[in-house]
Amino acid sequence: MSSFATSESWAILLPIEKSIREKMKAKGTPLSEWNLSINYGVKTGCNDAFIVSSQKKEELIASDPRSAEIIRPILRGRDIKRYCYTFADLWLIATFPSMQYDIEDYPAIKKHLLSFGIERLEQTGLKHIVEGTAVKARKKTNNKWYETQDSISYWNDFLEQKIVWGNLCLTAQFAYAEENLFVNAPSPMIVPGNKYVLAVLNSHLGDWYIRQLGVTRNGGYFEYKPMFVEQLPIPILSKDEEAVFITLVDRILISKERQEDSSCLEEEIDQLVYELYGLTKEEIQFIEDKSNQ
Repeated sequence: MSSFATSESWAILLPIEKSIREKMKAKGTPLSEWNLSINYGVKTGCNDAFIVSSQKKEELIASDPRSAEIIRPILRGRDIKRYCYTFADLWLIATFPSMQYDIEDYPAIKKHLLSFGIERLEQTGLKHIVEGTAVKARKKTNNKWYETQDSISYWNDFLEQKIVWGNLCLTAQFAYAEENLFVNAPSPMIVPGNKYVLAVLNSHLGDWYIRQLGVTRNGGYFEYKPMFVEQLPIPILSKDEEAVFITLVDRILISKERQEDSSCLEEEIDQLVYELYGLTKEEIQFIEDKSNQ
């Protein structure tokens, strides 16, 4: 008797779709099996308190120079574009529970956080009435009131080069981010930031594969959850074979920085990716038609 028990989602595929998926699985290794880590960005539980402007950052450091020890540049999902990002001059107060900071060592930051009310920042999940107004504390955890909501035991990953992306997008928007740049949840990241992997993720074919694993929302938006992204099978290449992709990505990054059109370079990557998986002309046309819908 056949069983309905399976780890894969059910889907009714056209023969051409089935052929493409089988080729990709045969040629590639799922990202989940690569020597890399995929995690969500920082979840503060109260962005208004923990993410500050450049002006506020400078005020905190001027008041207490030690504040600079735990303030880090951060990207939001809306700042992340295709291949690149726009830094919005925002900074994270990185009081991760895993770092076991003592807030008394950072008086300026303590004063800033307390200005939002300890009832709002405590991690109890309780509701309070403050001066006649209902205030909901952050969700219940074992963390202290001045710490971020999640432990972030993988905080070292933020110090590395990484691939980052917005959680909800119309199409692939994976970007390359430098060392020491943090990202805000629900935006995820891949560490280390392999530019060859970035090229495949942003390709028409890579995007098509990932979007088959979930449900597209109204307006064409797709939630690029790590559970979908990590299933993308990417061929493992030698350093020499990766070089052509890396060169193209570097040229794209330069074009983006100069605000020049990089579409021709991205088309080159698309064609190289099709070749990686051995797609036929008919299969390539199918993917191209899908990407233009």
